[in-house]
Amino acid sequence: MIVFACGDYGIAGGVPGISMKCIARLSSALLTPLLLPGWALAAPSVPKTETPLPQLAIYAAKGPPDACGPGCDRWIAIEGKIEPGSAARVERFFRERKDTQRPIYFNSPGGAMDDSLAIGRLLRGRKAIGRVGRTVVDACPGTQTDSACTFIKTTRDEVTASIMTRGTVCGSACTFLLFGAVTREVAPDAFVAVHGAKIQMEFRLNVNEKRREEAIAKAHSEADRLTFAYVEEMGISRELMTLADSISPESLRVLTRQELYRFRIDTRDFVETAWTLEKAQRPSVRKMAQIKDGDGFRKLEWQLVCDSKVHARLAFVDELSKDPAAVRIVAMTAGSAKSPQFSRFPVRFGAHEVWSAIITPDAMKNFFAVPRLGIGQKTVLPDGKATSSFFEIETRGLESAWTQLSAICQAAQANATGLKWTLPPASPQVNGNPLPRPASAK
Repeated sequence: MIVFACGDYGIAGGVPGISMKCIARLSSALLTPLLLPGWALAAPSVPKTETPLPQLAIYAAKGPPDACGPGCDRWIAIEGKIEPGSAARVERFFRERKDTQRPIYFNSPGGAMDDSLAIGRLLRGRKAIGRVGRTVVDACPGTQTDSACTFIKTTRDEVTASIMTRGTVCGSACTFLLFGAVTREVAPDAFVAVHGAKIQMEFRLNVNEKRREEAIAKAHSEADRLTFAYVEEMGISRELMTLADSISPESLRVLTRQELYRFRIDTRDFVETAWTLEKAQRPSVRKMAQIKDGDGFRKLEWQLVCDSKVHARLAFVDELSKDPAAVRIVAMTAGSAKSPQFSRFPVRFGAHEVWSAIITPDAMKNFFAVPRLGIGQKTVLPDGKATSSFFEIETRGLESAWTQLSAICQAAQANATGLKWTLPPASPQVNGNPLPRPASAK
């Protein structure tokens, strides 16, 4: 947790005469926890994750209220490597259960193509809702992929768990499972990744090189025929498979939000995460979103940090307007309650703008009391023309995450000596590399 101060006064919204030195110090300190590797500045890349389960597991889970969306607290998890026989196991699971209309969360590196296509068609027949997310089971004593945890997941009728979307990957043949769902939703911090088909064949010793090449080419052609026909059947653009075929089987290509939309995988104009607690060096409560903006998508992020015993500080990060000379004003509403005041002038860092606001206890309660918060923006161009936009974001997860963060803040303050909420200074980093400080920073 951090408290920011510049000279004799803090950085609360509306402070007049804020100096460039203050802005430089703010940009260095505030943006360190805000810019996530692979999120705000870097191109999407597949994150490092736990070793996947060696074979596909399917099980039922239950979480806290709204764990899987508004009014949803139960879901089905499908995770691990897809191997021959996986389709029969998934079919048996659905045959033996009655409550099979729960949303399904995928967390898989892929595997056998034939079984993946069969599972996808099974899910289409059940009109499934498919999402990318990792199920974290409360009862697992070690990792989520060790043998003890696998036993718990696959032997209990239902496990108590939570969902994490950040960094979860549905890659390779797992995408065919996702495509089979009637409704497909990919959170802004989850990954869908593709590559070309990998053909594995065994040959007799007396097969010459020409026959070997012909057999492999024929197998590739058949794989293309099956997968192109499948994506068309599921309403996905054939352009996706053309892209996948251009990627080496030893690599993975993460699809951008524009591609997820263009290929008809996730056609929502606005996607968002729940508010979640991030237990990093500087703990915070975060929310991310992506909103359609012309032919592309704009990335947004909100972050709450402790500012004192009673106040919180909210930072809002948005990508710069296409016209860098434009001036934007930001407002947030919580029903009919008084709106928090954002800083009049945002801090600009790279391709992003950051607004900051002090959130009082009463304002925080107003946030908890409504299901959605309104975000209004007004952009004034140099020629005086102005455009306005308004959208809403969910408050799902906010109260629980903020309660947890407040407890961490209070514990840190109780153990702190000297200044409140201080941590060693650090330079902003993206993908582990420090960004240069502004020239006026000290």
